[in-house]
Order: sequence, then C-alpha cells, then structure tokens
Amino acid sequence: MVYLLSSLRVDQLQAAGMLKLKRRYWTIESKLHHCLDVTMREDHSRVRNSNTARVLGTIRRVVVTLSNAAITKARKKNPKTKVNTSDVQHQYKRSDGGRERLRALIFAKKPNIFTL
Repeated sequence: MVYLLSSLRVDQLQAAGMLKLKRRYWTIESKLHHCLDVTMREDHSRVRNSNTARVLGTIRRVVVTLSNAAITKARKKNPKTKVNTSDVQHQYKRSDGGRERLRALIFAKKPNIFTL
C-alpha cells in the first residue's frame, strides 16, 4: 500500500492528477537535488556563513542547470548516450584545456556550454 500526503481537498484529487504531482516531484528530486548531493557534494559543504552558503548554493544550481541542458542536448543527438552531470563537470576540471574552456565560457559574449 502506498500513501501520498497532499494539501489538496478530496474533490481536487484524482488518480491521474496525483500521479502527475508525484512524478513531477521525483523529476525535480532526480534532476536537481540528486545532482547537488552526489556530483556537487553540497551536503559535505563546510561553509557556515549564511551569505556565502547562499552564493555557493546559487552557483551550484546554475552549474547543474547548465549541465542538465547540455545533457539534454547530447541525448537528443544520441538517445543512448551515458553523459551525466559529473562528465560535464570533469570537462571543465581537466588539466588539458579545462581551465581555458572554463575561462572562455565565463567571458564569452554568447557562451556555449552545450558542446559535449
């Protein structure tokens, strides 16, 4: 048996609507929060200053959002691709051109992160 809590009234609940709400929740959980926890190691952050934590959190979310956009584009080209957020992150950490690639992305007038 599965239980789902909701703030909606009984007359607003329908099986299809509840299923859609549940799936939307897990989409957000898997696309954003899992990437923040696993790839960006947000739970391991030792920052205690609230402003610094907010800024770093925003930067992490921007990185994950751009990574997800690049991954979506790569999967449209090849649906069987195994590219993930970690791969995109490592692309900019690599010693052979990663820093230059990141600098070009930051200072470009029209940045193109979508080249995987």
